[in-house]
Amino acid sequence: MDERGLHQRDANFRALTPLNFLARTAAVYPNKTAIVHGDLVQTWAETDVRARRLAAGLRDKGIKPGDVVAILAPNTPAFVEASFAVPIAGAVILTLNTRLDAGTLRYCLEHSEAKMVLVDSELAARLGEAVEEMSAPPVIVRIEDPLAKPTEGPFEYTYDEVFADTPMTYVPPADEWASFTLSYTSGTTGKPKGVVYSHRGVAMGAISNALDWAMPHFPVYLWTLPMFHCHGWCFPFTIAMKAGVNVCCRQVSADFIVDMFEKHGVTHFCGAPIIMQMVVEGCTKRGFTSPHPVKMMTAAAPPPAVVIQRMEEVGIEVTHVYGLTEVYGPCVVSAWDPDWDAKPVEERARLKARQGVNYTLQDGISVRDPETMQEVPANGEAVGEIMMYGNIVMKGYLKDEDATEKAFAGGMFHSGDLAVRHPDGYVEIKDRAKDIIISGGENISSIEVEDALYTHPAVASAAVVAMPNEKWGETPCAFVELVDGQTVTEEELIAWVRERIAHYKAPRTVVFEPMPKTSTGKIQKFALRQRAKEIANG
Repeated sequence: MDERGLHQRDANFRALTPLNFLARTAAVYPNKTAIVHGDLVQTWAETDVRARRLAAGLRDKGIKPGDVVAILAPNTPAFVEASFAVPIAGAVILTLNTRLDAGTLRYCLEHSEAKMVLVDSELAARLGEAVEEMSAPPVIVRIEDPLAKPTEGPFEYTYDEVFADTPMTYVPPADEWASFTLSYTSGTTGKPKGVVYSHRGVAMGAISNALDWAMPHFPVYLWTLPMFHCHGWCFPFTIAMKAGVNVCCRQVSADFIVDMFEKHGVTHFCGAPIIMQMVVEGCTKRGFTSPHPVKMMTAAAPPPAVVIQRMEEVGIEVTHVYGLTEVYGPCVVSAWDPDWDAKPVEERARLKARQGVNYTLQDGISVRDPETMQEVPANGEAVGEIMMYGNIVMKGYLKDEDATEKAFAGGMFHSGDLAVRHPDGYVEIKDRAKDIIISGGENISSIEVEDALYTHPAVASAAVVAMPNEKWGETPCAFVELVDGQTVTEEELIAWVRERIAHYKAPRTVVFEPMPKTSTGKIQKFALRQRAKEIANG
């Protein structure tokens, strides 16, 4: 074919960016509600203007293209606005985990060379500790929120003082590979790593969220997922694209979730399995069943089949996804086949608990031997490492070329998660590589043991880790939190599990105590492994 004259030009090629979603929705649906928060109700037209005024103000305060502007805030209107304003100004937004200690915050700010931090007044004191010893502290902008419990901390400007009178005219980036978001990993094994997202990747992730969740126009989205976590799994941009409502949420609780269901008619929300437990408890206590379909997207550990079943019983349809910070949050979905609708509820729940297949705009997911890079057989038994490749994979780690090259070895992103692939192509995680328990030479999946524990009606939350053992090397140790008002003994739980899975896989020890969790609701297994060692050592 003769390709003369068929080159890229302004009329036929523009860089992919999620920022266009805001501009389009503000033009097409200007009076649709964009944000609700307490008594605040804000339209998409107002949100667009405020984002562009904030972008202009950032430039006026010295922020240049490529600079890093951090935000330390819960799920508030300011976070939604900054998600657009910072990249409109050409800067990179650093979404800081609100649970980080002052020392880790300081590391993230110094490593990223952040020029400015937008901080919620409730977190001002901790930020003050973080910047206290910095040789070149960033400019601090204090966000006031009527629903916050303010603390004292240093600042140069209030949030409202940064807004310019004249909105900035948005000019799309010349290069869609330009950096958009910076997110730091949890840093459970050393210093956190700075994961860099591109305009292209965020747009692809946001579009796939809608495609693979079959999200209609005008969803009412409850922010139970922290916006700082993988930039809210790209959902600030998905909701803008679909002209939906951002129902903001400073603190997550069972009562608050049900309140928002009743008051705003929530249709969609995301979160870790702990949020599922909150919803079940809240709905059961209040006798609430939604009059319209409500959809939840959940990630982290595979949700136990019994929990998915309980969610269905209160009227909530669960979609299981899988991903990591390095792949913009979720990029794998347990896509539902309507042919499965007629299956028994237990079988439907088991199918939903699988991680699934690649997002529409993620080229692929593979399960391979990390040494040989050979794909394992799709027989539901052969275990390999999950690897991803495609549009929804990070640019790399900030200032860490060695870690970036290691993560991309062999031409794919290495997740560190162990899984099998079923004959239908669906992937199912068996464990993190470091979470496999090797007892007497036998590999035990902590997830399989946890699933058995969750079938007991008294178990609200469970996590299984390796406990050192002189004879077997390691044995399973279960940490359990009980449903309010329920009781069960260690012996009863062990017997319960032994009735459901191979005896050697059952826990030898059950510990009833609250479990440490991350700000996104994930159980901190590294802390539980240390606790198990302490128990083993007496």
